Amino acid sequence: MRESIDSRGAALPELTVRGVALGGLITLLFTAANVYLGLRVGLTFATSIPAAVISMAVLRWFASSNILENNIVQTVASAAGTLAAICFVLPGLVMIGWWQGFPYWTTALVTFLGGALGVLFSIPLRRALVTDSPLPFPEGVAAAEVLKVGEASRQGAEESGKGLMAIVSGSLVSSGFALLAAMRITAADAAAFFRIGPSVTGFNPGFQFALLGAGHLVGLSVGLAMGLGLLIAWAVAVPLLSAAVPGGAGMEAEALATDVWVNQVRFLGAGVIGVAAVWTLLSIIGPILRGLAGALAASRARRAGQGASLALTERDMPIGLVALGTLAAMVPIAWLLLAELGGAAPGRTGLVIALSLLFILVAGAFIAAVCGYMAGLIGASNSPVSGIGILSAIGSALLLLFVVGAGEGAEGSRPLVAYALIVTGIVFGVATISNDNLQDLKTGQLVGATPWRQQVALLFGVLFGAAIIPPVLDLLNQGYGFAGAPGAGPDALPAPQAALISAIAQGVLGGDLDWRMIGYGVLLGIGLIVLDAGLGRAGKTRLPPLATGIGIYLPMSTTLMVVVGAVAGWVFDRRAERARDPEARRRLGVLAATGLIVGESLFGVLLAGIVVATGNAAPLALVGEGFRPFAVGGGAILFALLALWLYRRSERVAG
Repeated sequence: MRESIDSRGAALPELTVRGVALGGLITLLFTAANVYLGLRVGLTFATSIPAAVISMAVLRWFASSNILENNIVQTVASAAGTLAAICFVLPGLVMIGWWQGFPYWTTALVTFLGGALGVLFSIPLRRALVTDSPLPFPEGVAAAEVLKVGEASRQGAEESGKGLMAIVSGSLVSSGFALLAAMRITAADAAAFFRIGPSVTGFNPGFQFALLGAGHLVGLSVGLAMGLGLLIAWAVAVPLLSAAVPGGAGMEAEALATDVWVNQVRFLGAGVIGVAAVWTLLSIIGPILRGLAGALAASRARRAGQGASLALTERDMPIGLVALGTLAAMVPIAWLLLAELGGAAPGRTGLVIALSLLFILVAGAFIAAVCGYMAGLIGASNSPVSGIGILSAIGSALLLLFVVGAGEGAEGSRPLVAYALIVTGIVFGVATISNDNLQDLKTGQLVGATPWRQQVALLFGVLFGAAIIPPVLDLLNQGYGFAGAPGAGPDALPAPQAALISAIAQGVLGGDLDWRMIGYGVLLGIGLIVLDAGLGRAGKTRLPPLATGIGIYLPMSTTLMVVVGAVAGWVFDRRAERARDPEARRRLGVLAATGLIVGESLFGVLLAGIVVATGNAAPLALVGEGFRPFAVGGGAILFALLALWLYRRSERVAG
């Protein structure tokens, strides 16, 4: 097997200009879509398999294309798509009023340097965690299987063609419905608030296909956990807390419910998210350390028996180049940090910068190992990288608190909070990319790729992602704004992780956080952790506490359709078990769901551009508010019919 892989890897083109270019083009689509989805719902989707399908459909027209070149395309696209998760941190700088927009070079450098360090830090881990490890790497194995199917020319052409059409069909359905909503012919939600005695609550389903697709991808367990969070927020917390609001009886139901949810219930969710993320990380530190120690020992023994020569499939980027690249990255990072800190630490600027660089190096190396192991254990999409962001924000804020001290109130602490978010952004880039990279390298191992070529492709992916993310962020900020930011409007994007991470940094450095509700959230989170562990021991469907916290923290118009999508995806997969090729049908469902996300997300980015260009918040509206009752009823029916048609079509095409 090794000989056939070596000979094929040496003979076939792998790291090609067209492969990198195609990966870059796919990057433009998936990265923009992931940024929008991350800001809207706090989730991103894995881009490896959709990118591989598109690559096979395009490159099959070239006689010299092959599985290794397709692997490079998905590697570039997945790295850039993963880097979009930086939207979980950097919008916090706008939310606290430090940035008015996203300065291109600063945003691009923070994104690129964090991502590049993630690539470099994960290179020495490849043999330990990929080659000499029993870790399953579920998404890496799935991507490899898709590539192998595509390698069989006739079957692959048919399979990739079906997959591409599934993505296109989903994109057309979701973007078309989003266009109708922008024209106000259909409604994007159907809010209804009402009183129950002295209490208020509400029901607000959002008719957005991107959320339906996201629910399909996250799965039943996460979807049900988010549903539990919705019940806690709107069936328990909002009614109980609204009944205790002084003068609440004289307020409109919608105004009272919104006020209670924004100012109290969201902090309850923040507490759950925080404790759940930290618990998830702590619970796997033991297995991570044991797995790393065993894998490193096995790798040393293996290399000792190999001799001096290494097969192509075992050649990494030289470790000296990795070390040189890491040290070289410290120079622009130091410059960035110095520019951001300014005069906020008089007399201690050098010490703060030096300790921050040390923090980035040490925390980055540790985080790369932790995230790489988590990705191998449970998959990149399921890894709690939000917990890394929370811990990084706490660590960088505590470092500043120790060296500089706390600021006086929100205004006095703002420069320090901004600095802590920049440090967190770099470390978070390391986390997200190392979380994805080893998954890609597992795919490469299974298809016979050359590791160093794939590692170069990963750096190209980081570069492409860093180039496109700043203008997308800036456009979405101008078109919609972020909830909680100065001047944010009613259509502002929630950006949940960025809001939480910036609030935590502000709380540590400024002391103005609502610790009471966060404390209740921590207690609730502990109870949810116990519940999840009990369900796991009983062999029942688990309810991840982190997802429950997100269900509490995000608005119902965002999360309810994710729950519906998770249930719809589960039903689709159960029906697929009766098909001639269950795996092919399930994969087509995943690609159709991906298309739903891509279509609506790209339309959302386009609409933001139209809003900015025209200065009109509703530039495509054709009807007024008087049409809304018809838009709600007709939109709900059309949404359901289109969703049913798309799922039935996927079943029919899959066979």
